[in-house]
Amino acid sequence: MSKLDGKVAIVTGSAVGIGREIAIALGREGARVVVNYSKSRSDAEQTAEAVGKAGGEPLLVQADVSQDSEVRAMVGQTQATFGRVDVLVNNAGITKRVPFEDLEALTDDVWDRLYDVNVKGTFFCCRAVVEPMRRQGVGRIINVASVAGIRPQGSSIAYCTSKAAVIHLSECLAVSLAPEIRVNVIAPGFVDETRWNADQPNLDAIRKSGAASSLLKRAGYPADIAEIAVFLATGADFLTGALLVADGGRQLV
Repeated sequence: MSKLDGKVAIVTGSAVGIGREIAIALGREGARVVVNYSKSRSDAEQTAEAVGKAGGEPLLVQADVSQDSEVRAMVGQTQATFGRVDVLVNNAGITKRVPFEDLEALTDDVWDRLYDVNVKGTFFCCRAVVEPMRRQGVGRIINVASVAGIRPQGSSIAYCTSKAAVIHLSECLAVSLAPEIRVNVIAPGFVDETRWNADQPNLDAIRKSGAASSLLKRAGYPADIAEIAVFLATGADFLTGALLVADGGRQLV
């Protein structure tokens, strides 16, 4: 018997990249998995197919997590189809590449969009699953942040601060939702083979630099983050409010 047989997981932003790998990994453990996407339906369909092949039961749901009404509708559809919600993985996120020194480029639109998706979207999804999880008496929420929320590095100041907000939001929710619902955070470092890196200038140099500065001497991959998500979804019963940094030990160098 697989660890998540009979359990239901929602994975936001699971059309590609880290979200896709998490959805497939949870499906491999027997979960019924809600594959959420905002725009990339064809990619999400491929994820759903992969979840099914891995042994899970997929449900494809379009929802923009920055819209509370769409989030509530997604959770409602999940309950109507599967009857419960056991695991929520808040993976959906966006960024905007702005050099740290270019403060004028951090317009209201940049701040609003990043916070709408990365922070408010995470909160909306968490809030929407509280009632069904509390009714069951147990639930697990896993929020995907970034090492950019811990250290001033990454695609922009707005992105860094939005991910720092996700980390602290998770800690606040761990307090407010205990003891029935556990809330934990994964903070990946550089993760190769994701759509976000497709437009990275000097990607090969970034890969080599990341590997060289990691204690494990390699880049991270979506499957590495998915493995941690499975750990938090299937065990870790005494963890809540925890921040798991997944950067190959780079923060120690």
